[in-house]
Amino acid sequence: MTKPQSPHPPADPVLASLNGGRGAMENPAGRFEPLTLEADTDAAEAELADPDDMFAPTPIRTEVFYDRTKSIISTNDSPDIGMDATVNPYRGCEHGCIYCFARPTHEYLGLSAGLDFETKIFAKPDAPRLLAEKLSSKNWQPAVIFMSGVTDPYQPLERKLKITRGCIEVLADFHNPVSFITKNALIARDIDLLSPMASLNLTSVNFSVTTLDRKLARAMEPRATTPLLRLKAIEQLAKAGIPVTVLIGPVLPGLTEHEIPAILKSAADAGAVSAGYTMLRLPYGVKDLFQTWLHEHFPDRADKVLNRIRAIRDGKLNDAEFGARMRGEGFYAEQIAQIFTLARRRFNLTRRITLSTAHFRRDAHSRQFSLF
Repeated sequence: MTKPQSPHPPADPVLASLNGGRGAMENPAGRFEPLTLEADTDAAEAELADPDDMFAPTPIRTEVFYDRTKSIISTNDSPDIGMDATVNPYRGCEHGCIYCFARPTHEYLGLSAGLDFETKIFAKPDAPRLLAEKLSSKNWQPAVIFMSGVTDPYQPLERKLKITRGCIEVLADFHNPVSFITKNALIARDIDLLSPMASLNLTSVNFSVTTLDRKLARAMEPRATTPLLRLKAIEQLAKAGIPVTVLIGPVLPGLTEHEIPAILKSAADAGAVSAGYTMLRLPYGVKDLFQTWLHEHFPDRADKVLNRIRAIRDGKLNDAEFGARMRGEGFYAEQIAQIFTLARRRFNLTRRITLSTAHFRRDAHSRQFSLF
């Protein structure tokens, strides 16, 4: 009996061969674009056959664009996020996580949620200056700022540009509390700034660890820090007195939920004091990118994974309803929640981290402005 083929089209093998270790295996047009561009696979095949051909395309490289935005703090009123104020030093993310819910934000720039999102990065070099201006303004009420609300503030480009570090220097001068969400060990570079802030209860780190399987991490988060190095970074932060929450963001049903206890134990052993999780979200074109990736890397369990996602999303691959979108609904979602809750208690990852605004000082602006 012939096994029926998946209705989802496979990734273009030629485009995949040129993507240079990226997450997405395609670059579909954004949902606002009237035209669709297709890769010249004939030319790509020629390059594979003759890499010295000067007219053949080259593997996809990262391009950096400078975003001269006039404001840097974004506000949010979504009831299920808990981040009122955010700073995003970058748009797009070179980590290339295939599941990233932020991919569709690139479509507002006329770009693709696929390869464009992870290869066309918009950096905001004016972010530290804009942040200093905002914090010195009389209409700024001290509040916890999250870095970042959308893309990782410690993606690879930060090693060179140091925009996030510049923002930390501003926040440290103003004594304004800041919490980080990252999956990159590069954050340990800034312990010299973060440790003194932690002594005043001004900072915390939410460190994303989605899997301990290096091979799986390499496939779904191709340019992010390896799991082992993430745990080492958690240890470095904890030893410096910086409270760390391990964030399983996201749990991928059928792929990673069985790892929840092991992830929490490893993070607790490294010094984390709290834990959280979110469920896989596949908004807009991310669901198509994810399906292509899934059928390419895990053809034997693709249907199982997709069916489990549908089981927690009311028969769909995505549910945008507040509350339900972060944790899912139904028996399977409840089962994952119970596994997480029991493991969190077992490994004593129950501390509630609350940062303080009591030390805020607006007069720091005079010194900050002299730097710009």
